[in-house]
Amino acid sequence: MLAPFVNELDKIAPSFDIHGSQIQIIKTPSDFYETLKARIRNAKKRIFLSTLYIGKSEKELIATLRDALRANPELKLSILTDALRGTREAPNPSCASLLAPLITEFGPERVEIRMYHTPNLTGLRKKHIPKRINEGWGLQHMKLYGIDDEIILSGANLSNDYFTNRQDRYHIFSSSEVTNYFWELYRGVTSLSFLLQHAENEAAGYRLLWPSSNAAPNPLEQPAAYISKATPLVHRLITQRKMPVNTQSQDKGFPTPRDTTVYMLGQLSQLMKPDMSTELPVMTHILKTLAAPEYAGSSWTFTAGYFNPAPSLTNLLLSTASRNNVVITASPYANGFYKSKGISGLLPDAYTLLARRFLRAIKEKKQDSSVSLKEWRKGTVGEPGGWTYHAKGLWITLPNEQDPSISIVGSSNYTKRSYSHDLEAGALIVTRDPDLKRRLGGEQKWLQEYASPVTLDDFAKTERRVGLNVRIAMWIVNLVGGAL
Repeated sequence: MLAPFVNELDKIAPSFDIHGSQIQIIKTPSDFYETLKARIRNAKKRIFLSTLYIGKSEKELIATLRDALRANPELKLSILTDALRGTREAPNPSCASLLAPLITEFGPERVEIRMYHTPNLTGLRKKHIPKRINEGWGLQHMKLYGIDDEIILSGANLSNDYFTNRQDRYHIFSSSEVTNYFWELYRGVTSLSFLLQHAENEAAGYRLLWPSSNAAPNPLEQPAAYISKATPLVHRLITQRKMPVNTQSQDKGFPTPRDTTVYMLGQLSQLMKPDMSTELPVMTHILKTLAAPEYAGSSWTFTAGYFNPAPSLTNLLLSTASRNNVVITASPYANGFYKSKGISGLLPDAYTLLARRFLRAIKEKKQDSSVSLKEWRKGTVGEPGGWTYHAKGLWITLPNEQDPSISIVGSSNYTKRSYSHDLEAGALIVTRDPDLKRRLGGEQKWLQEYASPVTLDDFAKTERRVGLNVRIAMWIVNLVGGAL
């Protein structure tokens, strides 16, 4: 029953065939952090890290990178973050000021720090929109953690909460083909990003330059020309097809044939006109396929920490023939913006409003018996033992099977913003390997250990009602071109 999925997927996105055993699933934030540090320490050739930001106090992670560079003169390090998020605290300590000294110590030949700036926030918008919410106009959101010929795909950033008490997903792909694909995509985005320089004479401790060797003009000065130059470059990178490989030599040590196909997903809508991204078309195809009557015995689980699926996805999720489907999202008490200062503190209530609308849509489409919404909560954010929930993804179990054969992992939150404003990367796993299916099923289950069903009656309670100020704030953000 995989054929109807795969035949069309091969036309949409590039892919690589690997062994299911080449994918490792990490369970906890602390395991993710320890795994990342261990691989950095043992790196031989390259480390490339793409993230929204590195926490300004992550001195242990920086020390681990520094030790690896000192121990191995052949090792090179490249880091890509978002410019808005990475410099938000300047001139106070920031992600940028934390990273800049690495360039001075090891030289620009071995350490490169890049910061992507959206072409959607320029001029008066950039001047007047507050820093706490200007991320709504577009971010570098890809989470790619590559070390030599392995890569971790995740939704996690590199800061203390993601290493301790913020639940996400983390898949290690031990494949040079998968890693090199994302390395090429990563390099393409760095060529469209600012270069960080250490500058002790500057109050912030750094400066951002636009190298003449970049693939496009400065997005703050010529946003239209920037997108025009970026379009063919990014399109080529996200759709590049797999090269023929000598699988016989690479398969030594594997007792079974390649049983897993990994489709490379890129959603870089902001850099392409017209938009030729692959993630949304892949999601659309998968969910449309599940609407066929023969998939009545299938089931799916969908999760997003910030619950605001693109309208097209909501319609498709509620139109499948699948049964026993689950949507997992963060409880307001597990939302990273819970009791946040300023306007961002309204976001948990905004997501509550959107979740209530989703439940209404379930009822209107008469899917009550097929789709349930669960909220994930482990304590309360900001209190001892309190966790936040940031996982995102999709799992599909085919008829007459116990565990998923299909899963999507990566940085995307599957929102309107993900499909219009942010840069996202991920992978679609299609497997026939029983052990990988079992492990994907385990991941799907353990993410529900702290999740409880919610209903429209729950949202009608006084403590879950959403004030007018939240609705007005959502309207204003949309009005001036932002997105949740």
